[in-house]
Amino acid sequence: RQGSELAGWAMGRWTYEGIDLNHNFADLNTALWDAEDNDLVPHEFPNHYIPIPEYYTFANATVAPETRAVIAWMQRYPFVLSANLHGGELVVTYPFDMTRTYWKAQELTPTPDDGVFRWLATVYATANLAMASGERRRCHYDDFTRFGNIINGANWHTVAGSMNDFSYLHTNCFEITVELSCDKFPHASELPQEWENNRESLLLFMEQVRAG
Repeated sequence: RQGSELAGWAMGRWTYEGIDLNHNFADLNTALWDAEDNDLVPHEFPNHYIPIPEYYTFANATVAPETRAVIAWMQRYPFVLSANLHGGELVVTYPFDMTRTYWKAQELTPTPDDGVFRWLATVYATANLAMASGERRRCHYDDFTRFGNIINGANWHTVAGSMNDFSYLHTNCFEITVELSCDKFPHASELPQEWENNRESLLLFMEQVRAG
């Protein structure tokens, strides 16, 4: 109702209960990296299909019902490829979303499958009309065109408990984040163009599920 130009980045970010769904998944990164530092991987601690920590399953844990439902859905259907769609920037990010050095706000933190993730992100970004446009402008301060409009999530800004990292570590699903538009809340009249900007990207991305 305020209009897209008057809505800040935080508008619509939290649920009615005050939970940011984008940061609400179990942090499996810390457990994995602690185990790696203690030479427990993979013989005593797994490096994939990492179990959800007990504290996260308690009834009083700060976990939104939406998050619990998505996790149950992921466990029931073993997805192998996924993307979640955001707004407010024009870039495709890929795991890890959380920095390996816990106190750093930004740090390149690739997964062992970095080449695959970079390929998946590039497939989407190069087919996206807005990202690939010669008239592409910066949304804010970051010039993602220098990197082909893709970036390692943690190298942009760290996110603990992201769905991307959780999907990868808990279910072996390769998931990316697509920041669709500089405008977080486009007007209804702009939606057809937003669809055209992403239609081919979505189709090409889904086709990658056939890659081994």
